[in-house]
Amino acid sequence: MQDVIVYLGPSLSIEKAKRILPESVAEYRPPVKRGDLAVAVAKRPKAICIIDGLFFQDCSVGHREIMAALKSKIYVYGSSSMGALRACELDSFGMVGVGRIYEMYRDGIIESDDEVALACDPFSNEAVSDALVDMRINFERAVRGGVITGDERDILIRTASGIYYPNRTYRRVLKDARTAGEISGESFERLTRFLKEHPFSQKEEDAREVLRVVGDGV
Repeated sequence: MQDVIVYLGPSLSIEKAKRILPESVAEYRPPVKRGDLAVAVAKRPKAICIIDGLFFQDCSVGHREIMAALKSKIYVYGSSSMGALRACELDSFGMVGVGRIYEMYRDGIIESDDEVALACDPFSNEAVSDALVDMRINFERAVRGGVITGDERDILIRTASGIYYPNRTYRRVLKDARTAGEISGESFERLTRFLKEHPFSQKEEDAREVLRVVGDGV
């Protein structure tokens, strides 16, 4: 049996994850939901790593489930999405949070579950919308790169926040802001090109980081 059980979904592909933490060490399972951890704890792994989880379409993993794992002397790590949320809530009890998104929740920069929510294809588990927290970070990168202004960043974040998460995509956000006349045509074109030429996902970066941290610890 592997030392680590990893709950992983759209934040990082399984193929990329295995290059960091191979299957000889980690067993990869779909996004965690209520009841899954009791089964995992019964297998007595050294560590459980929560990256992705269900929380709108199904019951989310409960705090008591994670506490039960910790009381069983199993290390529990969280990052990227559901893992970052739960780590922020339970780090004082021993759950280990990893990555920038966890730090943003911990420091009160973001608060809502909606920040990391995505809609996924039920068959491939691939994301079909974009996470608000990734948009925040990419719009900030665009400001630093001189692509858009700080005021335009604020408008785009406000526009994205007003769109229900399954419908929230970069394309939709930019189109709505442009149609409302809140960003210029030049900014629309520059930002569209920037996002295409410089794709970045903090959720993916944090997933990579937690797998490296877990690998160093087992």
